[in-house]
Amino acid sequence: MNSKTILINIFRWLILLFVQIFLLRNLAFYNLSTPFIYVLFILILPFGMPNLLLYLIAFLTGLTLDTFYDTMGVHTSACVALAFVRILFISISLNRESIDEPEPSLGNMGFKWFSLYAVLCIFAHHLVLFFLEAFKLTEFAYTLGRALLSVVFTLFTVLLVEFIFHNRKSA
Repeated sequence: MNSKTILINIFRWLILLFVQIFLLRNLAFYNLSTPFIYVLFILILPFGMPNLLLYLIAFLTGLTLDTFYDTMGVHTSACVALAFVRILFISISLNRESIDEPEPSLGNMGFKWFSLYAVLCIFAHHLVLFFLEAFKLTEFAYTLGRALLSVVFTLFTVLLVEFIFHNRKSA
């Protein structure tokens, strides 16, 4: 990675965490659905990033959110799970050596691939997040419902941000 890519990703990290912590933190619909836009940062990190660095970035991102949300490791665990699912999905669906694009964005990879990628990663993140937050199986259906509604809301915001800020690949 060159210095321009590093600076762009630091800027993305700061902006997405700022939006999550100061704008979306208290935005919840009847305590059932909450958007977590910060997952977009982990989703669009470059393909060539080493897995250990990806896990470290996911850990630090989750730790930062846990500090502001006062959740004691819930976001950290969910971000590391997201990084794990991201690595699995990319290794199964793509050949890393033949990738022309620098990052897995909507404009680079197309709507179908990016949507499936985002849904699986966000679903894994939200399952870990909400079940660790609840930490009991007596409310399994309620917690699963909250996770699914939040997946829909988060996916909508992620796709909206991708449509607005990422250019389409020129044909």
